[in-house]
Amino acid sequence: MTTRLPKGLDALGLKDIGSVYHNLSYDQLIAHEINKGEAKLSTSGATMCDTGIFTGRSPKDKYFVDQEPSNKNIAWGDVNKPISKEVYEELLELVKDQLSYKDIYVVDVYAGSSKASRRKIRFVTEVAWQAHFVTNMFIMPSKEELEDFEPDFIVYNGCKVKNHKFEHHGLNSEVFVVFNIEDNISIIGGTWYGGEMKKGIFTMMNYWLPLENNLSMHCSANVGKEGDVCLFFGLSGTGKTTLSTDPHRALIGDDEHGWDENGVFNFEGGCYAKVINLDPKSEPEIFGAIRKGALLENVVHDQNGEVDYSDGAKTENTRVSYPINHIENHKSDLMAGHPKNIIFLTADAFGVLPPVSKLTKEQAMYYFLSGYTAKVAGTERGVTEPIATFSACFGEAFLPLHPTRYAKLLGEKIDEHGANVYLVNTGWTGGEYGTGKRMSIKDTRACIDGILSGSINNAQFETLEVFNLSVPKTLEGVKDNSILYPKNTWSDKEAYDVTLKKLASMFVENFSRYDGQGDEFDFTSAGPQL
Repeated sequence: MTTRLPKGLDALGLKDIGSVYHNLSYDQLIAHEINKGEAKLSTSGATMCDTGIFTGRSPKDKYFVDQEPSNKNIAWGDVNKPISKEVYEELLELVKDQLSYKDIYVVDVYAGSSKASRRKIRFVTEVAWQAHFVTNMFIMPSKEELEDFEPDFIVYNGCKVKNHKFEHHGLNSEVFVVFNIEDNISIIGGTWYGGEMKKGIFTMMNYWLPLENNLSMHCSANVGKEGDVCLFFGLSGTGKTTLSTDPHRALIGDDEHGWDENGVFNFEGGCYAKVINLDPKSEPEIFGAIRKGALLENVVHDQNGEVDYSDGAKTENTRVSYPINHIENHKSDLMAGHPKNIIFLTADAFGVLPPVSKLTKEQAMYYFLSGYTAKVAGTERGVTEPIATFSACFGEAFLPLHPTRYAKLLGEKIDEHGANVYLVNTGWTGGEYGTGKRMSIKDTRACIDGILSGSINNAQFETLEVFNLSVPKTLEGVKDNSILYPKNTWSDKEAYDVTLKKLASMFVENFSRYDGQGDEFDFTSAGPQL
């Protein structure tokens, strides 16, 4: 425990709090977790905890307080739902009462490695492993910076409280994740899942940065020895963490970044990787990062702490958070220059998209706004198998503003810096989900290597029918080049043609949402043509 209490403690509005554990060390956090019975130690030295009945986010329980001026910026709808100031204040008091009269953990961190755009965030919780989680996931201030640290935004995590009046309030359930932009506060109730804190701050960065004309992105990023930066866009489960963690390139970050006039910068100071079926041979860097300081969630283990990564009995969304310095080859300042390559990752549950295709600028805008992928089992409550979906900008669940605000910024930066854009399918091949098989990591890495080395530009290309995507005929490192053209992998060619058109029609229907957005976003001709 630090000798100096955090500044602004009284302003939290909590009553008769006991000890305040402020920015504890890993040794201290682990001791608290073990002594309180919140967690156990694995044989690798990592801590293991369970997040209760919620092993994924609760997107239907996210709300923004409906008030000026933020309500004029927010894109209201199924993703961003309004809540009245009166109901919010009632829930805030519930959470504050839950955190009062007891010991609490206060963790002060930065969101954003760029000093020009970072935010000071304060997390308040009564659960030690939740303090551990945000210690892993965000950027820790120095001792000197902590002395004058005053938060720009506060997260009250009252995970143990439930809203029993949710029906009266007109809300979805007893769970609530609420953002008050004007008061710079977020409150969490009813769910223990750590990812709510991580994605909550990502949501706020997605609000703040575009209003400053900087792009916020749901992507991982790495940089080569020559300074060539690559971005990997994609939803959870598409391979952002796995594919950006490369022994030959320095990791900038695995999930959330900003792009300003100086280049790319990480929002976080850690990584949050899926570990279901984790294989030390195919993902040695992630496997090696699971040591003391790392926090495993919802894994199955024996009485000695030996983890069975193949066991999804608790959830398919088993996870590990770890500080980025657990990856040996990482960029220490979590920043780099402007991207040379941009990769859109998609897990195509229909198995008709190529492993890799090169996009024109217009196609890049189309596929960015489409954000096609599959929701992977366990990522959200109620999802038990992959479901084809469209998520604008590969992260619509976290976008408070209209998707075209982000697309406009991306297009401007692609033009300004001449970035190359590719679509990479990490999903199914040889058939749709249930018939085909998941693309091998080895083949996907060969596609990525071809992009990063530039060898893909030496290939001959053919055009995928209907989608009009440019597909390389051969690629160095791919053992069987026939897989590059997906129809080759299907035994039933007629079924492939039917499924291809089925998926194309889904793209067309989804993109109709942008009708009326003006000529600037009329990229329908860059999409599938039926």
